[in-house]
Amino acid sequence: MTTAQLIAFNLTLLAAMAAPGPALLYALRQSVAGGFVAGVATGAGLGLMAALWTAAALLGLNAVFALVPWAYLVLKTVGALYLIWIAVQLWRNAHTPVADSSHPGARAFIGGLLVNLANPKSVLFAGAVLVVLFPPDLSLGAKALIFANHFVVELIVYTLFAAFLSSAPARAGYLRLKPIIDRTAAVILGALGLRLLFGR
Repeated sequence: MTTAQLIAFNLTLLAAMAAPGPALLYALRQSVAGGFVAGVATGAGLGLMAALWTAAALLGLNAVFALVPWAYLVLKTVGALYLIWIAVQLWRNAHTPVADSSHPGARAFIGGLLVNLANPKSVLFAGAVLVVLFPPDLSLGAKALIFANHFVVELIVYTLFAAFLSSAPARAGYLRLKPIIDRTAAVILGALGLRLLFGR
């Protein structure tokens, strides 16, 4: 594995993170609604699960999905239903004031993990990218480095994201427009969940 290959992987990862999807939307909402700690914790959960999907692809889970299609179908269905559940909760609680949680970091971290666990397409994407960028005979150490690198990149990006979105003006704007923002997020997450559920 070369430095150029790792840089290419990071650039691809950053482009994928910038694409609108459930992870980006969830991180945005958590950072603005819950503040910096919740935003970073959400990003840590999202990043760890995304890196674990990459590790799974490195260890051949995408091949398992190809050989056992029902395993992918089960994961995809559960993930889609979870995204739809989040959407319903956001819609129902759009007019509820933001409550300060006694454990904002722990809850946000678990939420981030579950959102990216809900997207088994990540392992297929990671598998495709890894095949193109890296040689097939990677050592276990190189695979561990790719996993750690993936997690660190995601954590840095989501921490910067949280720092920007948890600022006082951003939070004040969110609180003022909470019903509109939460219901818009609910519609988008619900649509993504339905697409994941019924998409081929």
